Amino acid sequence: MKKNKRKKNPVLSFLFSSFCCILLAILACFLAFRVSLSAPDSEAQAKSVRVEIPSGASISRIAGILAENGLVRSDRAFYLAARFPCLSFRKTVPLLKSGYYTLSSAMDVSQIMDILEFGIQDVAKVSIPEGFTIRKIASLLEKNKICPADDFVAAAYNEVLLEKYGIPSHSFEGFLFPDTYYFAPEMRAEDVLLLMVEAFFTRISEIPYFAGKSPSQFYETLVLASIVEREYRLAEEAPLIASVFRNRIDAGVGLYSCATIEYIITEIQGRPHPDVITYDDLKIDSPYNTYKWAALPPTPISNPGLVALDAAANSPETDYFYFTLTDSAAGRHTFSKSFNAHVKAGTQFRTKQSGTN
Repeated sequence: MKKNKRKKNPVLSFLFSSFCCILLAILACFLAFRVSLSAPDSEAQAKSVRVEIPSGASISRIAGILAENGLVRSDRAFYLAARFPCLSFRKTVPLLKSGYYTLSSAMDVSQIMDILEFGIQDVAKVSIPEGFTIRKIASLLEKNKICPADDFVAAAYNEVLLEKYGIPSHSFEGFLFPDTYYFAPEMRAEDVLLLMVEAFFTRISEIPYFAGKSPSQFYETLVLASIVEREYRLAEEAPLIASVFRNRIDAGVGLYSCATIEYIITEIQGRPHPDVITYDDLKIDSPYNTYKWAALPPTPISNPGLVALDAAANSPETDYFYFTLTDSAAGRHTFSKSFNAHVKAGTQFRTKQSGTN
């Protein structure tokens, strides 16, 4: 007997063929998608590109920025990988942070997402010392390639910005808080300045003694703090130095601060920092000359830190009218109530230095 041959079901055959075609198409699309997530260039051909991811930028906008700079093969692929993490074998949707980044065209999409998600930004750490002036800060910023010095100085004298913050002066001298900052290279000078101004007002709010002061009292305290900053070397002596200056102001006596003379020479006259202050320097006709005028200078002479600000805002009541350096190694001063005691302290210090009795 002849065996009956089983006839193929044409419908099943069609469905199977269609399934295979669809499967192959899906596989091809997935492979193409995976290729689109790979690095645009090899290590040998790679280029480094610095990009800015704006605050509040959408995933679509970020994808466009990366594509425009040749850092991804496809902005659409990056978008899909970010929106649907399973497509790139990630567990969660990445939270991409704004900022400045230096990326390589040899990075794949996953590597770029890691950098943007963890916020590994292209930043420069810059420490602004206490007591620096606007021009010294500007020079330091330019040295660290943050912004041109001239641009920063111009921003610090910008009348529109001064009015915005209610600064009763021709510059932001005194209102730039000395601290360690993380700046992006080649920032706008105005943005750098405003970061420091905002830091000042934030930190000044931590000093309770500034609360309740009138605008004029606030500014006078800031001017005093800027002088104390340039005079003290030991933190515990800053309040005593502030008390000396307050006593002299109340008595209508000149502050006799060499720091104000240095400010005139370096910041106003533009001369190099002097090794010594001469008698001719003490005769300079300037409202900042506290040897000539019995009052605070018209504006701050430096940008003070918290120690000086706190000392000026909460100086103790003392009978001291003088202080002189009597331990140069430790930076310690002797405080005196009378001129004779002040002269004696200075004489003893000089005698000690010379090694005579």
